Amino acid sequence: MNPPATLRESAVLIPVFRNAAGEITLVLVRRGNHGVHGGQLAFPGGKRDPADASLLATALRETEEEIGLPAAAIEVLAALPPVQTRTSGFHIAPFLARIVPPPTWRFSQPEIAEVLEVPLRHLADPANAGQELWEFPDHPTPELISFWRVGQHYLWGASYRMLLPLLSRLLAGEWEL
Repeated sequence: MNPPATLRESAVLIPVFRNAAGEITLVLVRRGNHGVHGGQLAFPGGKRDPADASLLATALRETEEEIGLPAAAIEVLAALPPVQTRTSGFHIAPFLARIVPPPTWRFSQPEIAEVLEVPLRHLADPANAGQELWEFPDHPTPELISFWRVGQHYLWGASYRMLLPLLSRLLAGEWEL
């Protein structure tokens, strides 16, 4: 499916693995403070380069650039339905992947401020979910935003919309992790 001409093509990897305790764990990045998504929690990924053979190639390249995870440590499990950002103009192709995490994350600063490993049980806990009215500079009225709290941060927007239908499927064991 081709994105509308006004949207920029991009791709992300939704990396999951079992931690030492056997829990399914999600890898997120917190973007550096610059750029349109500065400071936000997200999945590793970014804009498609002309040299990328596919959107999967974009997701793999960006993941290695941003968090140092090579393609050899990634097994793509599924291409998921694309998501569009509502304000920043991206058409995002997400790819679910089982990964072998490194002993220590090497991430590209200042683009990436930190890498977080979040057990899915944290996101499945209703105490960590919420909705609030948020004001945005480009919107005349506040908008009701759904999110998960991850530490002092919020996982919301396109990343939230990608993960929401996936969470129960991951917890139900649809993919071997």
